[in-house]
Amino acid sequence: MKLIVKMQKSVVIFAMAFLFFVAPFIGQAEASSIAADISKTATSLKGVRYSYGGSTTSGFDCSGYINYVFKENAISVARSSSSLYASGTAVDKANLEVGDLVFFNTTGKGVSHVGIYIGDGEFAHASTSRGVRVDKLNDPHYWGDKYIGAKRVLDSVASAD
Repeated sequence: MKLIVKMQKSVVIFAMAFLFFVAPFIGQAEASSIAADISKTATSLKGVRYSYGGSTTSGFDCSGYINYVFKENAISVARSSSSLYASGTAVDKANLEVGDLVFFNTTGKGVSHVGIYIGDGEFAHASTSRGVRVDKLNDPHYWGDKYIGAKRVLDSVASAD
């Protein structure tokens, strides 16, 4: 009987230790899966035309595109680029993760454009000139000089679940 009790205690201690060490990574895996889904949705829309104020597959503006991509993944986010910039947690450019929102000043008047970081230095966005597309974040001809920051909104989503 004593042996069975000792074995049960050992199993319980092992199970608790396992959970203690694994539990922190469960949320990360979930956030990573959501981020991958966001990226997949974002890139699947390449070629959809630009439409000022648009938020459907018949045409997107930049924040309408973000809103649509996140909504397709059951996540609600703000509608305007400035409201999106006011949400989430600031992220250094060197620490960007897939699913982070990247912001640009294209007008000289603060936040005016937003995209979704999809990894490998690239972001997906709804461009006024070419519709939904993927560009290099550090493009020396345009985007590199316009970049003003990034926000992580997926952390708050994963922790809210």
